[in-house]
Amino acid sequence: MAVGSATGASAPGRRPVEDIFARLLALHPKLIDLSLDRMWRLLERLGHPEQRLPPVIHVAGTNGKGSTVAFMRAVLEAAGQRVHVYTSPHLVRFNERIRLAGRLVDDETLSEALARAEAANEGEPITFFEITTASALLLFAEVPADVLLLEVGLGGRLDATNVVDKPLVSVITPVSIDHVDFLGETVTEIAGEKAGILRRGVPAVLGRQPADALRAIERRAARLAVPLTIQGEQFQAYEENGRLIVADEQGLLDLPRPRLVGPHQIDNAGLAVEALRIAGLRLAPSAYEQGMRAADWPARLQRLGPGPLTQRAPEGVDVWLDGGHNAAGGQALAAALADLEDRVSRPLVLIVGMLGTKDSGAFLAPFAGLARELIAVPVPGEHKAQPPEAVAAAAALHGIAASTAPSVAAALDGLRDYPVGPPPRVLITGSLYLAGAVLGENGSLPD
Repeated sequence: MAVGSATGASAPGRRPVEDIFARLLALHPKLIDLSLDRMWRLLERLGHPEQRLPPVIHVAGTNGKGSTVAFMRAVLEAAGQRVHVYTSPHLVRFNERIRLAGRLVDDETLSEALARAEAANEGEPITFFEITTASALLLFAEVPADVLLLEVGLGGRLDATNVVDKPLVSVITPVSIDHVDFLGETVTEIAGEKAGILRRGVPAVLGRQPADALRAIERRAARLAVPLTIQGEQFQAYEENGRLIVADEQGLLDLPRPRLVGPHQIDNAGLAVEALRIAGLRLAPSAYEQGMRAADWPARLQRLGPGPLTQRAPEGVDVWLDGGHNAAGGQALAAALADLEDRVSRPLVLIVGMLGTKDSGAFLAPFAGLARELIAVPVPGEHKAQPPEAVAAAAALHGIAASTAPSVAAALDGLRDYPVGPPPRVLITGSLYLAGAVLGENGSLPD
């Protein structure tokens, strides 16, 4: 396979790096095909960059991975550390997945790494996530940094990131039902896949887990002599008097309440703090304090600022955005919105678009009795999205008044006819792909 130039001619309005993406997407008929064989082959041809990485903190789980990584990054950077970060999926631009020593990768650097991986692959079958992960590892190996925060893409055992032999610590955020086509139909099976990132003798920190998930993780940890630190057992994280308290054998930290909104972020922040402590990184208390205030993670209960999209809503309407899409995510979001309702009461309107692989009923159930109404919309550019009518029907089964609209913009326009009373609080949710489209349309680009 000939490798085209990363900076060659491109279609008008199209970034040159997107031409490389198009070629890489054609290398495998499936977007997801969990295996490490292709990854090992390519890494060998690239000179094993996975063996030349900065110290790694490896993060798996179903919900809260991105927020936990965001907290760790904020604390480390507050301590003056240079931090690489790998997360997925991106919201608006692919570059969001790769942060090199504090900055999102630029197109030129990204194109060069992708071209090297493409050349080394020699046209052999490999998934898009695998070859882009290999490209990221190449950059992480070559750009100096103090720590690499490496987030699993899907599962753990066969994920393309699971090529690191000795991380500082492994982190598993709460496990719940999601991606059943690839990881299993029960929380036990899914937890077993997530636990595949555990390494012999390497400590692991676990977020709060369902009993079945915890047992599955503990079984693998026992086989590998992995010391476990479990939230709710070996360490605690809770809110007290508007502060975050994290307590473990090393002592108690009294920190500012996390900047990220929602009760679930107390757990995520506590997990991040404990992971850094177990990793043996000696950080000043001031770094943890600054990190809690500075942490930012787009589309996680993000209050949208002024932009072309939010200006479609009537004056006074609060517009929030979250990429939640599974049952546990729905529970966390509903709890967060109930907390907001307790502080300032407003009618809650959900604008929801979901993929066909997600259980819309399970996601929406926690909003019964909380949401005044739901407006179902398509997910732009996703042919596998659920029809809005199906999402609306799922909402109606839970007693939520539901309708459809052709777009988020149209749904916001329709609020101009809302009954007299306090302006509603709007939550746009159901899919990270929908969240990315909303951020792009509103000009709220992650940086």
